[in-house]
Amino acid sequence: MPLWQWLLEFAGVLLVLPLLYGVALIVRRRLIARNGGTFELSYRMRTSHPGRGWLLGLGRYSGDSLEWFRIFSLSPRPRMSWSRQSMTYSGRRDLVGAEEMSLYAGHVVVCCATPTGPFEIAMSEASLTGFQAWIEAGPPGADWDRNRG
Repeated sequence: MPLWQWLLEFAGVLLVLPLLYGVALIVRRRLIARNGGTFELSYRMRTSHPGRGWLLGLGRYSGDSLEWFRIFSLSPRPRMSWSRQSMTYSGRRDLVGAEEMSLYAGHVVVCCATPTGPFEIAMSEASLTGFQAWIEAGPPGADWDRNRG
């Protein structure tokens, strides 16, 4: 086979791979969202530098847990999961500095804590209202004052 045919096939493969990746991301997002309750949710993985360390993702309420999926991952499993019983909401703040460029427009930073330590997530104002309702809601007999911050 001549060299130009090898190069043409190689170029075709290079064009098809990103297309397949994009289709796989769309299918994955549809599968994650099939039960509803999904929203844009960013997670701050590294806190060593102010305003940096954010990863874009999707959040999903699944029973008594909030699951976080990386936006560009092909994994069908959540990267992080927080239990409603162990999570507390401690406040919110507006985006500052580099956060305005690295996060979705119109999002606010939400400060939370678990027994393993504090963490930050970012979501829209509408999603924050739903998050606060989800945190305060609980099964019958739950301690209603436990998650107030």
